[in-house]
Amino acid sequence: MLLIKNANIYAPQKIGVKDILIANGKIQAIEDKIEDHLMFSNIWDAKGKILTPGFIDQHVHIIGAGGKHGFHSMTPEIKMTSLVKCGSTTVVGLLGTDGSSRSIKTLNAKAKALTREGLSAYMYTGYYGLDPVHLTESVKDDMMFIDNVLGCKIAIADIRSSYPTSLDLVRILKDVRVGGMLANKKGILHIHLGALSDKMDLLFDLVNSLEFPITHISPTHVGRTKELFDQAIEFALLGGMIDITTGASKYTDPYKAVLYAIKKGVNISNITFSSDGNAGLEKLDDNGKLIGFRKAPIENNYLEVVNLIKEGGLEIEDAIKLITINPANNLGLTNKGRVKVGADADMCFLDSDLKLSDVIAKGEIMMENYNVKVNDSF
Repeated sequence: MLLIKNANIYAPQKIGVKDILIANGKIQAIEDKIEDHLMFSNIWDAKGKILTPGFIDQHVHIIGAGGKHGFHSMTPEIKMTSLVKCGSTTVVGLLGTDGSSRSIKTLNAKAKALTREGLSAYMYTGYYGLDPVHLTESVKDDMMFIDNVLGCKIAIADIRSSYPTSLDLVRILKDVRVGGMLANKKGILHIHLGALSDKMDLLFDLVNSLEFPITHISPTHVGRTKELFDQAIEFALLGGMIDITTGASKYTDPYKAVLYAIKKGVNISNITFSSDGNAGLEKLDDNGKLIGFRKAPIENNYLEVVNLIKEGGLEIEDAIKLITINPANNLGLTNKGRVKVGADADMCFLDSDLKLSDVIAKGEIMMENYNVKVNDSF
């Protein structure tokens, strides 16, 4: 058992200074004061620190990505400790353009490995293409029989996509939704948006013409261009969830895009951040010549939340929704993204300057006083 004393809790709503009791990886009690007891194996005083739900990154390339300049431009796998350092206690892995050398089976194995190492790792089946790669015989069966599959990925409005029609998408959506229904999952179609001129037109066809429930449609990279983001705002005003990438594919600072959307009437509960972390990016010299490659950062989700608070003037309880309860709701993870009795004991602690100081995942202390306390398997 772990007893946390005197934590200033944002659950994500502010509930004030409380004590929290953790056992068996779950939050067992949240009270004004919980008396010390000999049975508590660890008592941790969090006085002066802010406690939030553990952060969720719903789009991260855990087995690597890239490769558009050849095999040598592929990025490597992500280590568990790298995710801990930025507070990502829950991640969703996915494939990118490459559905051949990057195996969906390898993705599943990596998600299971990260889970075994102490995090909560899920995945999307599919990749950019219309002919989705999957673990079983179909997307629907993956949703039904593979516990950590939360949805399917596909690309639209991108020169690397399969140029699917709205009817193509709705057929995949049907499999995601029905398979999820039978397995007691929400089920989402996670849609990569490129920079082609049709933007999100297909998604509006799904919602308006085919009357498919908007909550199962999950577009990402919506901040790639100003024109695309203006259309994404329309989608959010219809009740959809829009995902702003923090590590790449952005026309402006992600926190500025959020402030703009709020100004246009979008409810902050309809916006999420994800990193696209570990995607392969180009290094260019001053003349635009390719000189190498780099990995998309995985730590920018939280940094952009801090910008929303410090530069944008948002309250902490609103800003942290973008990386806690909002992605949890989008993914249908009712035990994640919130601090409440019965939820998974995933928590991040921030000091007075909003720097990440401590991380707990499923009740285990992963980082303490700015130092990672766990080791990768290799």
